Amino acid sequence: MVTIDPAAVIWSAPERERAGRPLLVLLHGFGSHEGDLFGLSPQLPLTPVIASVRAPLSLDQGGYAWAPITGQADAAAIAEAANETAVALLEWLDTTESTSVGLLGFSQGGALSLQLLRHAPERFAFAVALSGFAILEDNVGDERLASVRPPVFWGRGTVDQVIAPDKIEYTEGWLPDHSTLTARIYEGLPHSISRPELDDANAFMREVWSAS
Repeated sequence: MVTIDPAAVIWSAPERERAGRPLLVLLHGFGSHEGDLFGLSPQLPLTPVIASVRAPLSLDQGGYAWAPITGQADAAAIAEAANETAVALLEWLDTTESTSVGLLGFSQGGALSLQLLRHAPERFAFAVALSGFAILEDNVGDERLASVRPPVFWGRGTVDQVIAPDKIEYTEGWLPDHSTLTARIYEGLPHSISRPELDDANAFMREVWSAS
C-alpha cells in the first residue's frame, strides 16, 4: 500500500501558523527528495504555507520516486503506480488544513501534479508543472477534468534531453483540452528551472490566488 510519510514533509511554517492560509505543495523530481524544491521557498510567493513532500518509492541508487520510469516498467504499470500515489497524496491532504491548495512539481513531480488534477480537479487551485509531462496512456478522470479545466502553468526548456519527445508531444495535445493552460518555452534551458521561468510561475500563482 502506497502512503505518504508525514514525518518526511518539510513545512515552511509550524502547525499553529498554517490555519486560514493557502497551501502550496511541492513535488520533487525522480531520484530527488523533499529538501530539493524546498530550497526554492524563499523565491516563492509568501502568502501560502509551503509543504514539500517526499515521494513514496525509495530507489536503490538513492532518492525517491512517485512512480517507476520507462525502462523499469511499461506504460500501464507506470500509470497504475502514478494513480496509487495520487490517491495517497489526496489522503495525506485530508490531514491538512488550508483555504486552497496549489501544486508545484518538477519533472516527474510535475507529472504527478497533473495526475492529481485527473483525480480531483475541483480540489486544486492550480498546478505548476516545470519540465513536467502528462502521463501517457491513461484517461482516469479526463472527462471530468476537461469540464473543470483548472489553471495549469507548463514551463519547459528547448534543450531538455531528459523528457522524451513522445511525452512532450502527448502533453502538448493533452493539456489544452484538459486545463486552462499557460505554456512557456525557455530558449536554451535544459532539464532545470531558470530564474525567468520561476518569475513567470510566481506571477501565474499570484494571479490565480488573487482571483480566487
